[in-house]
Order: sequence, then C-alpha cells, then structure tokens
Amino acid sequence: MAHYFDVDPQSAHQIREIETRLHGIDFRFVTDRGVFSRTRLDYGSELLIETVLADQPKMTGKLIDLGCGYGPVGIIFKRAHPSLDVTLTDINQRALTLARQNAKANQVAYLTILQSDGLAAIEGPVDYVLTNPPIRTGKAVVYRFFAEARQKLKLGGVLYVVIQKKQGAPSALAHLQTLFTDADVIEHSAGYWIIKAVV
Repeated sequence: MAHYFDVDPQSAHQIREIETRLHGIDFRFVTDRGVFSRTRLDYGSELLIETVLADQPKMTGKLIDLGCGYGPVGIIFKRAHPSLDVTLTDINQRALTLARQNAKANQVAYLTILQSDGLAAIEGPVDYVLTNPPIRTGKAVVYRFFAEARQKLKLGGVLYVVIQKKQGAPSALAHLQTLFTDADVIEHSAGYWIIKAVV
C-alpha cells in the first residue's frame, strides 16, 4: 500500500488548498494525495510549531525541517524568523514539489528544499532539527532520524520531535535520553508530546 514515505507516490493526484493561521500570519498550502495530512495542517505539527516558537523566541543559525511534507513547518519558521537558514527535506518527490509551490505562494524565499532520506543529504553542523517523524514506517526509521539528528547538530543544538503517546512517545523519549545530553517533554496536548533533546 502506498504511503507518504514513498519516494515517488503513484496515487492519482487530487490537489486541494488548505488555510491556517499561526504566529499571527495567514498561510495557504496546496496539498495532494500521497503526502502526509493533506486535508488540514495536522494538530501535531501545529503544536510543534507553536511550542518551538514559544521556546525559541530569537532563533538564529541553521534549521532543518526533517520530513517536511508539503512544507508548513519550515515555511512558517522562515516567515517568523527571516534570518534563519532553513532547509526542508523529504524523501517524497511529490511532497517536495508541493513544498516549492507553497514557499512561493506564501512569499517565502531564500530557503533550501531538497530530497533526502533522513538527513543523509544534509551537511552539518546545524542548530535545530524539527520533525514530525513518519511513525508508520516503523521504529527503525524513526530512531535513525534521531541518531542522524544527533550527528548533524552542533554542541548545544536542539532536536524537537512531536509524537503521540499512543504511538510510542514514552519509548522514544527514553531512547532520546540515551543519545542526547538532555531530553524531556516540554509540552503535551491531546495525546501529543513535544520532546526537546539537546546535544
């Protein structure tokens, strides 16, 4: 069965447009079949964005939106903090095409959008990695994302993860605590946990 972690989804196109307002800014995103959360900005990503913006009111340096989908996380952070060096990365070509369209539609320039399996194509060091990981692919892929983030982040760099409690948040937290200097839940709502892990 096809899913959003495919390199080249074969599902028939069904383009739609969704709207959301975050950080006092209105955004419009084009979505399609074969990408994650195509009918609305999912609650987990929304909570991740709002939590990190509150936790990091003055962001500088390099931010990676890992598993960017159609691009909302990276695009919103670039609008909120224009001086950030933002890179959106995903394995899904259809998602990346949408992310490029959405960057233009939301007047966001000077960001990088590239295909990568995890962080393989990313050059470190980076300051922030944000991810709503592809849980359906299984623990091995998700934990590889965590390990790659640990390798790419500079000393003091931060990984932010959103994951549902029922989909393995407690075990993910325990694993992150073995990889990072510090890892803890900094927000939780409606069954979603936001985990902050610091190198």
